[in-house]
Amino acid sequence: MEAGEEPLLLAELKPGRPHQFDWKSSCETWSVAFSPDGSWFAWSQGHCIVKLIPWPLEEQFIPKGFEAKSRSSKNETKGRGSPKEKTLDCGQIVWGLAFSPWPSPPSRKLWARHHPQVPDVSCLVLATGLNDGQIKIWEVQTGLLLLNLSGHQDVVRDLSFTPSGSLILVSASRDKTLRIWDLNKHGKQIQVLSGHLQWVYCCSISPDCSMLCSAAGEKSVFLWSMRSYTLIRKLEGHQSSVVSCDFSPDSALLVTASYDTNVIMWDPYTGERLRSLHHTQVDPAMDDSDVHISSLRSVCFSPEGLYLATVADDRCSLSPSRLLRIWALELKTPIAFAPMTNGLCCTFFPHGGVIATGTRDGHVQFWTAPRVLSSLKHLCRKALRSFLTTYQVLALPIPKKMKEFLTYRTF
Repeated sequence: MEAGEEPLLLAELKPGRPHQFDWKSSCETWSVAFSPDGSWFAWSQGHCIVKLIPWPLEEQFIPKGFEAKSRSSKNETKGRGSPKEKTLDCGQIVWGLAFSPWPSPPSRKLWARHHPQVPDVSCLVLATGLNDGQIKIWEVQTGLLLLNLSGHQDVVRDLSFTPSGSLILVSASRDKTLRIWDLNKHGKQIQVLSGHLQWVYCCSISPDCSMLCSAAGEKSVFLWSMRSYTLIRKLEGHQSSVVSCDFSPDSALLVTASYDTNVIMWDPYTGERLRSLHHTQVDPAMDDSDVHISSLRSVCFSPEGLYLATVADDRCSLSPSRLLRIWALELKTPIAFAPMTNGLCCTFFPHGGVIATGTRDGHVQFWTAPRVLSSLKHLCRKALRSFLTTYQVLALPIPKKMKEFLTYRTF
């Protein structure tokens, strides 16, 4: 997909089981994830099941021309015949998914410690957050359960590993806390972060591993230090509950999405609000319940940091709405739309070119995403901002316009 083109549907995965009468509480795809190296895709397909699928999908499922196709996960294993595809029965509704960095020497030690009889392998770990507050840690290559982490008192809604490969895991829960776990120490809980007054929906760790953002059913988001596990600041600006957050690849920007249908772009170092993106025009006369009928559910950065994707949930709509939107970083309106219904989550493929979305009916759709060659100045900015804070950039003896560009003040 070139910049400005409409996303095309590459493939669609559908759960093989028929809908149950309680589908609203058991069928949703609350989370999807690619492994950091792009070799695996994890799909929470409802009914307590997680599918682990080798990536890329087989060519037989993505025809030439990228025509929209769908396939049933029931026939998936037969057609593929690959022993690598795994089905994880978690025993509880799965809300959150997170892959560890790959490969990770500490994770190999974790594997060896719990399975000394098995030869040492490069161990990619998947964490699953469950309805009963448990977190299960799985070894992707074999589908074996490694650890069961207990501590939360309610649904574990989101999970995030530190990108450094240290196997530090952050979990966000409806019990209004975040918890920090060290998988190198048998899954020891090393910190509990309290302060939210509502359910915690989302957590995101900055790529430089210095900050943690958490979003709860509140109008503000919390920024925490990943070094001291203390609160740095609250970011206030939304008019309704914040439900999703993500850092840019260089850690210089933070985006938050809210039920108020707005995405706000922040400077996490200064707390400055840089820009607002409006997903839909909401009639001021609507009450909160009307606003929630078509509310933002997820936001994420593209891997090169030039685009955002947003997904909304139009649970009362009977026909597809243009509620997957792609935004260029420096424009105020979307550059592309995709027709989908009841969206709950989205994520970019780590190497770009594809967006995966999960829906309320348990489906996963893969869409084309913009493929662009980053400009040299953006690559330089990304490299510099990966280790310089906003304050450090502002202290440099360089022209004002260059400072504005490096701090994303040229919108």
